[in-house]
Amino acid sequence: MTASTTMTIRLDPQLKAKLGRLANGTRRSRSFLAAEAVETYVDRELAIIEGIERGLADVEGGRTVSHEDAMATVQRAIEAAAGGTA
Repeated sequence: MTASTTMTIRLDPQLKAKLGRLANGTRRSRSFLAAEAVETYVDRELAIIEGIERGLADVEGGRTVSHEDAMATVQRAIEAAAGGTA
């Protein structure tokens, strides 16, 4: 079993009631579902931040393509896919 810690959060009463309904419907505890929701949110937000940081590092390192070059590449791909008729 993994170690855990306790954290207190404030919820709107309606959200707490919905969490209770979900807990009843899934036969899971509200605590389990809340922890799962927080983990999913934190993982998603951290992935976004890490992506932004990688993008900023690419800009600083000169690893970028101009909008015009990117659009020209996309247009060539569209034309190739359309058999050169686009």
